[in-house]
Amino acid sequence: MVLLARVLLATLFLVFGWSKLMDVAGTSAYMQQLGVPASQFAAVAAVVIELGGGALIVVGLWTRSAACLLAIYTIAAGLIGHPFWLTEGEQRYIDTVNFYKNLCIAGGCLLLLVTGSGRFAVDAKRSSD
Repeated sequence: MVLLARVLLATLFLVFGWSKLMDVAGTSAYMQQLGVPASQFAAVAAVVIELGGGALIVVGLWTRSAACLLAIYTIAAGLIGHPFWLTEGEQRYIDTVNFYKNLCIAGGCLLLLVTGSGRFAVDAKRSSD
């Protein structure tokens, strides 16, 4: 079950990390629009965190560290990217839903931080050697 949870949780990071990789310039422009400093660096960092962290979680390597990093990243992304308290109307609804989804995803990462990778993981194989 932990393997399934890892794969499902990581899918989000892999899909959106890949999409950012395929359009780093667009990601950077969006981040600049949000007021993120050094938006080009931030876009590349987002790609590395999402794809790298997602891949680590899927294979179960350094799972606790990757989960912790992704939890922090996801909370920061929610605060920066979905500030529902600053918007109105339909945009407020969209940002509210996405902000709370980010919190839920971070919760899944924190749970993985506590539980670890489970037995079907590189981490488990390394600890049994």
